[in-house]
Amino acid sequence: MPVSPSLFAATLLAGLTLGTLSLRASEAAQTPNVVVIFTDDQGYGDLGCYGGQHVVTPHLDRLATQGMRFTDFYVAQAVCGASRAALLTGCYPNRIGIQGAPGPMATYGIHQRELLLSELLKHKGYATAAIGKWHLGHHVQFLPQQHGFDQYFGLPYSNDMWPFHPEAGTKFPDLPLIEGDRVINPKVTSEDQNMLTRWYTEHAIEFIKGHQEQPFFLYLAHSMPHVPLHTSNDFRGTTGLGMYADVIAEIDDSVGQVLATLQECGLDEKTLVIFSTDNGPWLSYGNHAGSAGPLREGKGTTFEGGVRVPCLMRWPGRIPSGTVCRELAATIDILPTIAGLVGAELPPHPIDGRDIWPLMSGLPDAKTPHETYLYYWGHELQAIRSGRWKLHFKHTYRSLTGTPGRDGKAGGYSEQTLSGALYDLEADVGESRNVKAKYPDVMGRLHWLAEPARIELGDSARKITGAGFREPGQHE
Repeated sequence: MPVSPSLFAATLLAGLTLGTLSLRASEAAQTPNVVVIFTDDQGYGDLGCYGGQHVVTPHLDRLATQGMRFTDFYVAQAVCGASRAALLTGCYPNRIGIQGAPGPMATYGIHQRELLLSELLKHKGYATAAIGKWHLGHHVQFLPQQHGFDQYFGLPYSNDMWPFHPEAGTKFPDLPLIEGDRVINPKVTSEDQNMLTRWYTEHAIEFIKGHQEQPFFLYLAHSMPHVPLHTSNDFRGTTGLGMYADVIAEIDDSVGQVLATLQECGLDEKTLVIFSTDNGPWLSYGNHAGSAGPLREGKGTTFEGGVRVPCLMRWPGRIPSGTVCRELAATIDILPTIAGLVGAELPPHPIDGRDIWPLMSGLPDAKTPHETYLYYWGHELQAIRSGRWKLHFKHTYRSLTGTPGRDGKAGGYSEQTLSGALYDLEADVGESRNVKAKYPDVMGRLHWLAEPARIELGDSARKITGAGFREPGQHE
């Protein structure tokens, strides 16, 4: 029997109650280090362990064999800033007002009231570092060190938000490189971008080595493989598979270096490592874009190719090696799960994530804690999933219907309209067969489940502002 809308809404409002299936108190006292590696625009099919044959990813593939590979892992929206907000807060980004990709002209950012994963862990005595792309607001009040991170080194937003990108013209100001709260390079050049992956990796290794005697949280958010693609001379042309593969190879090497450092410091069994990406591939860039594998569409859509992403997790002795999780899980689940592991209190306000430790630990017969999963684009509820079924409501979307661009120039997108569709994701992961006429009862149930979600989180298509909406921070 389906849950009632009132029960669904109450659960959404109350957030998460940590269950008895989390680690026992004696285990939780052994607080793990946490390393989250998050790449940019890397698609579901852009790892060898996910079937990608156009890339070379031995270290990521090894991470999969040493830990768990998730097949149905989701970001909350298929765009940079919103996706990162969800990862670090455990909330759908439309709940907290972080939409799209706030660039150098934006005046909004993450609000001080929101409790980020960094703050949760800092309260438990963790050393914390954010390295790489931030994209939750570039004004000082929004930067990482104002939100629980001890250290920051990286770009405040996407690496294409600079005046020299071939399609940007003079739209953007110079791209700054920031350390702490201070701009250390006000004008990042193309040559500088070639070094970003290496610089991020070096800072990550330095942080691990400098904090090996205390619990730490490292958030390593690579700017690549977001266009414009850049890689160091050591990797350019090495794969023989093109520039995109070279960039992925350098990211893969970075992961390898982080894992080697953990081993060198004797931290393997004390460290939870999570690898994922912020959304699917930016398909219009052709040979400078990745692959969504068997999934439909890519970045900027609520089809699976936009929001279903690769995810690998490793914690020797706690996460069973060489395993595959086929249950639904998401970036919004990371914060509440880690809170359960370290015995931290959840935020006093509602969040949307759930504790997925039963899935991560390989508990027999563990199931997803999500009765439903919501697919928003901005403030519009475009789709909802429950179990194997995914219902798309009527909406417009961009689709690669023409010839994609090449060598850093975009092309091929056109606007399409979906009138509504039901897909069986177990039988049709590519969302190619609309079965709404065949399953009217399923259609009715999913429409019914969507209503309390609209009441709580809103739906711009229905002109509904959610009761649970919280304004983002504003720079004056």
